[in-house]
Amino acid sequence: MSARPPKVVPMNDTAIAVSGLRKTFGDKVVLDGIDLEVQAGTIFSLLGPNGAGKTTTVNLLTTLMKADGGTAKVAGHDLVTEAKAVRAAIGVTGQFAAVDELLTGQENLQLMVDLSRGKAGKNVVSELLERFDLVESARKPASTYSGGMRRKLDLAMTLVGDPRIIFLDEPTTGLDPRSRRTMWSIIRELVAGGVTVFLTTQYLEEADQLADRIAVLDQGRLVAQGTPAELKRRMPGTHVRLHFTTVAELDAAARIFPGATRDDEELDLRIPSDTGTKSLRSLLDRLDEYSIAAEEFSVHTPDLDDVFLALTGHDTEAAR
Repeated sequence: MSARPPKVVPMNDTAIAVSGLRKTFGDKVVLDGIDLEVQAGTIFSLLGPNGAGKTTTVNLLTTLMKADGGTAKVAGHDLVTEAKAVRAAIGVTGQFAAVDELLTGQENLQLMVDLSRGKAGKNVVSELLERFDLVESARKPASTYSGGMRRKLDLAMTLVGDPRIIFLDEPTTGLDPRSRRTMWSIIRELVAGGVTVFLTTQYLEEADQLADRIAVLDQGRLVAQGTPAELKRRMPGTHVRLHFTTVAELDAAARIFPGATRDDEELDLRIPSDTGTKSLRSLLDRLDEYSIAAEEFSVHTPDLDDVFLALTGHDTEAAR
């Protein structure tokens, strides 16, 4: 994928500002007054279980729905009074690739150029085909494309109007690991060029890899916001795991670490620790002092799965 000259975007600018956003469907409250802020030129990820309100949030911020309360500005424009200006500044890629399978990749892109009413440059189709490594398949029907190729074409179509803010609603759902990582590279390049990305995803690893900031949505309310590192630091559970070959060794180690948790079936001992070098050195010195040798030694810190479970009461499977 060839690189474009980077856009110059003031990093202290606010791309999206939301205050007290509410949405109900009948008696069901889908969004219960959420507040969030997304800085320009960053990746913001919204996480939550199914039914938490992620897609509804995207639909509201992209003018596909009207809110029942609250205010929001996207690219500096009010969602209600300046909806047309909002639509001119954004691009949207939904959960499923919105390509016409009867058209070729090139024709799909040309269709978007024609619909942009002259806003796109003359060479934009060839530039996007090259940028997304679709030149060889440009004249083939989109029906012959793999899932990863369709997602790339879908995102390329979104970029025809050169949007400043892109909403990606679960962009890698159903992709194999290699295609997913290709999409990650594309997203990073977009942000390096100054684009702001608002990402919803069912893959916590994806949010961890990509997002500058994360918000966790549960039952229509934001239950946490912060960088991935900040969210992980809120969780207890950092520990050192020692694995032994005999019960006798496990018993001996458990006696000198009274706060540890043992697993007799696996012959493991989990010792709470801040995992700093000083703490680790002290732990190993204590084992040596009592002539105890562990077969395996590993350090474990909370990940976003732990954060998600603690905040929502659901494991990651419930997010899918």
